Amino acid sequence: MEEKRKDLDASRQKELIYRMVSQLNELYPSLYYAATSEIAYQIEEAILAGQGLNHDESQLLKGLSRNDIQMILSLHND
Repeated sequence: MEEKRKDLDASRQKELIYRMVSQLNELYPSLYYAATSEIAYQIEEAILAGQGLNHDESQLLKGLSRNDIQMILSLHND
């Protein structure tokens, strides 16, 4: 049961990260060409500011480090 919960959380985190990338890309179209580390930094800042997140989403993402975000961004499996 715990394993299924972790998988669900990881899937939701990935979904939220990609949603945030889309939102940031609308604001900063040149972000498309940025390095993953820069995108992860922007997302980390948005998470810390609670930008575009409700309370539950913010809680789910707050424990992610910049490196965690970079790893999520580098995964291309759906």
